[in-house]
Amino acid sequence: MEIRRALPQDIRELLHCLKMRSKYAVLLVFIISLVIIEKENNFISRVSDKLKQSPQALAEANSTEVSPALAKNSSLASLQELDAAFSQLKSHLYNITLQLAGDGDPGPRRHVLLMATTRTGSSFVGEFFNQQGSIFYLFEPLWHVEKTVTFLPGGASAVGSALVYRDVLKQLLLCDLYILENFISPVPEGHLTPFLFRRGSSHSLCEEPVCTPSTKKVFEKYYCKNRRCGPLNITLAAEACRRKQHVALKTVRIRQLEFLQPLVEDPRLDLRIIQLVRDPRAVLASRMVAFSGKYETWKKWASEGEAPLREEEVQRLRGNCESIRVSAELGLRRPGWLRGRYMLVRYEDVARAPLQKAREMFRFAGLPLTPQVEEWIGKNTQAPRDGNGVYSTCKNSSEQFDKWRFSMPFKLAQVVQDACAPAMQLFGYKLASSPAALANRSFSLLEEAQPAWVT
Repeated sequence: MEIRRALPQDIRELLHCLKMRSKYAVLLVFIISLVIIEKENNFISRVSDKLKQSPQALAEANSTEVSPALAKNSSLASLQELDAAFSQLKSHLYNITLQLAGDGDPGPRRHVLLMATTRTGSSFVGEFFNQQGSIFYLFEPLWHVEKTVTFLPGGASAVGSALVYRDVLKQLLLCDLYILENFISPVPEGHLTPFLFRRGSSHSLCEEPVCTPSTKKVFEKYYCKNRRCGPLNITLAAEACRRKQHVALKTVRIRQLEFLQPLVEDPRLDLRIIQLVRDPRAVLASRMVAFSGKYETWKKWASEGEAPLREEEVQRLRGNCESIRVSAELGLRRPGWLRGRYMLVRYEDVARAPLQKAREMFRFAGLPLTPQVEEWIGKNTQAPRDGNGVYSTCKNSSEQFDKWRFSMPFKLAQVVQDACAPAMQLFGYKLASSPAALANRSFSLLEEAQPAWVT
């Protein structure tokens, strides 16, 4: 920016003029290409009509005899092959020119990152973007990185994991899905894999042309929910990503907002970051159900009080809350590189008014909220009871978001409040002073959301 300011006014005007001319040049190439294609197509159509005439009519028109070979084959097979090849060429050229012209749509290409931690409702909120037909949505692709690359918690290893996650994330936002082949196990063969984590949670990976015919005797570990598809063709998925107008990605595996600065400043990306948070008491209660085996110590201590609660367990909880708080505080400070590109959202606010919060998130991201998204929200937030299992996105959200408080032992809530007090204060979660206050439905544990959370 300092170099640009140092340039004389006339040089800056010249650069601006050249930039505008380059845009018009791309559009001109696009228009000329389509004109040429159309003329060639008309020419082939006329030739096709001639060759589709009977051999006798052709002979009479040209006053020549028809050769036996032509009479037998009529050259139609060759023409059909030529016509098919030309159609493929036309489609390929059309896609290229769309990409050069900014995908041919009036609005800019947006890139949305939904950043959260486990059991914060990120799968539910991610579905808002998954239901929008012009968005290429990926569900937890960094899962493969976590499973392949081993990092010890804390210290330099934590920094190393964040850098790897960030670099993979950048390639995915740029539709370079081949980057995942370095982490998927077993390694894809010929860019085909039946092992992409939760493929069925991304509509873009389960619709044509990415959904190829199913293959017999091929075990699909992660399959599409509503239709049968063959192993995922990563090349087709990458092409589908480039054809979509926007890209959105949900992950619970990157928490350090400061590491995302190179992505925000990358001129190829127009990145908007939505950080989703939830009351840490509710998060712990949900994790104790979803990841029961990892929280045996917590459950025994809460129910029996026999096994002591290990200090490292509490420290891990405190560390998780602090990493979320530090990222949120950075975003809310509105540094220049992040201004207008960060939004803090509480899950509780989404659960209470899902359509309103969806509108706010889409407005922040510069995306249209389609009727399909509104319909999905209506159907999946008014269910009479929870859907199937702890991973369901179909709930009566306005009634379910705080039910944890009526089953959590108060001493467990106290541990969370002590460990996560700074984060809870920042996000507007009230502390419960007694078991009665925790279980009192008329006592709200939620302060009003702050307008400053949208930066």
